[in-house]
Amino acid sequence: MKDPRGFEPQIVAFCCLHCAYAAADLAGGSRCAYPPSIKIIAVPCTGRVDVLHLVKTLEEGADGVLVAGCLPGRCHFQTGNLYARQRVDHVRKLLEEIGLEAERVRMINVSAGMGVQFAELATQMAETIAALGPNPLHTRSAPPAQQDAAVEEMS
Repeated sequence: MKDPRGFEPQIVAFCCLHCAYAAADLAGGSRCAYPPSIKIIAVPCTGRVDVLHLVKTLEEGADGVLVAGCLPGRCHFQTGNLYARQRVDHVRKLLEEIGLEAERVRMINVSAGMGVQFAELATQMAETIAALGPNPLHTRSAPPAQQDAAVEEMS
């Protein structure tokens, strides 16, 4: 999903293995399209996703981060998705405090049978990030190894 400027947002999705990952798999199996620039990382539970994971993902160059967990009250680990929601809300506040758009981080809740909804929500996230533009924390001018070499040369 490229915008007119040629920008294709890179989004990392932390997906609960029991629900959201299964929904993403169902979306693919059902041929429900969602942007291929969304990179999925399966986690045992979204409760395992820490604030540092979210911030570091943006720092490393992702334009957006999606946390996809079980439906409220249906978490296989009882309250993991509730903790994940609190962490996502905290990171959104932190982003606003440093002048970035809170919309770069989002949490969704889906069950394993909600492949169509997962594809729709993932597409909405990609559209939102495309409208925001590239992540200002990351420059795409050179690969990280070249950026490191340039910094060493300046020293």
